[in-house]
Amino acid sequence: MNKFSLMLAKTYKEKLKSKSFIITTLLFSLAIILGTNFQAISSFAGSAFGGNQNQEWTIAVYDEEGSIAQALERQIGFVNEDITIVQSDADLSELEEQAADGSYDALLTLSLRESGKIDANYLSDSLIQSDLSSDLQTTLQTIQSNLAASRLNLSADELATLNMPVAFEHSSFSESSKSQEDLNEARGLVYIMIFVIYMSVLIYSMMIATEVATEKSSRVMEILISSVPPFQQIFAKILGVGLLGLTQLLLWALVAFASINISGETQNSGIYQFFSFSTGSIQTLIFGIVFFLLGYFLYATMAAFLGSLVSRSEDVQQMIMPLNLLIVAAAMLAFYGLANPEGSLITFTSFIPFFSPLVMFTRVGMLNVPLWEPLTAIFLTLAAIIIIGWFGAKVYRGGVLMYGNASSFKDLKKALMLSKKR
Repeated sequence: MNKFSLMLAKTYKEKLKSKSFIITTLLFSLAIILGTNFQAISSFAGSAFGGNQNQEWTIAVYDEEGSIAQALERQIGFVNEDITIVQSDADLSELEEQAADGSYDALLTLSLRESGKIDANYLSDSLIQSDLSSDLQTTLQTIQSNLAASRLNLSADELATLNMPVAFEHSSFSESSKSQEDLNEARGLVYIMIFVIYMSVLIYSMMIATEVATEKSSRVMEILISSVPPFQQIFAKILGVGLLGLTQLLLWALVAFASINISGETQNSGIYQFFSFSTGSIQTLIFGIVFFLLGYFLYATMAAFLGSLVSRSEDVQQMIMPLNLLIVAAAMLAFYGLANPEGSLITFTSFIPFFSPLVMFTRVGMLNVPLWEPLTAIFLTLAAIIIIGWFGAKVYRGGVLMYGNASSFKDLKKALMLSKKR
């Protein structure tokens, strides 16, 4: 066990001091800080570089009748106080020239049909400021409704009733379904956790396979395999890289927590509305950690013995390509499960160990599943890890002694035969 501890500490310390670990940790930490302070940063950048967040806009209005323009001038302030409506006696071609040379920010041409419908043409030098045209359209829609109400002799209360949205609530008779509020809260957290599990398993599995292949190409493995049992050796590397991954995730979590707390943005809007940690989301987070560890150990064990079959680190990517495809397939099923967590395909694949870490976690986050279902998936995944670990140790013991350009799954048989001879 002392040798196991020494190998675990060696793997952890070497990777912890590596440039790749430091660079990726710093870059992702910077991305977290930018993401959690995006609104404040964009506002600062807009004011520093002459942005138009608080810029006033002057809109010239051409209305032959004049009644619509007057109503628009009175009501636009309720929608957007930064828009100023200017009525002009100039003809349309002259107004177009004035708008083109910058006298006005835009030109709005209005006409009223006999049916009471308003036709509007918005002319500006850019199509980017869609918010301005949307505010104008909203105000004109209100004016059109008011005109129709006056023609029909409708009171203000009757008009409000016509425009009142329908109170539509969606509930389910299924006990496994969550409320719409719980789903909205869970969806953001589940999405982030799926992405974290997927990327972590993909990156750290590749790191383990590369580590094994590098030691094998340097002939260090021949010395290690004779002094340390292969089962201890393979899991020392897996645990070492696993601890490295947990360290990195913990650092990112601390950065995110600190950045959120010092952020000047409201904690009930934007991305923060998805992370109000209620009892349900805390349970989802706990299952996320459990399935993250299971997924890591499952794929890392496979990556370790597959990495032992290649003699050069350049061949690692080719050897673990099927493993990567499994991870990608699990992620695709999980993202599909966000939209349809009760589907038969999602339910079935959530119990398959290679997919359980992502798919069962999605079901746990999006549904009120019975406790026996995630526990069954956890048990099956643990059993798969033990079986793959036992088989991988045998392949590992023989695979690290194989050299040459061969790097296919046909080498599994050769590795097993070499393992029996030792």
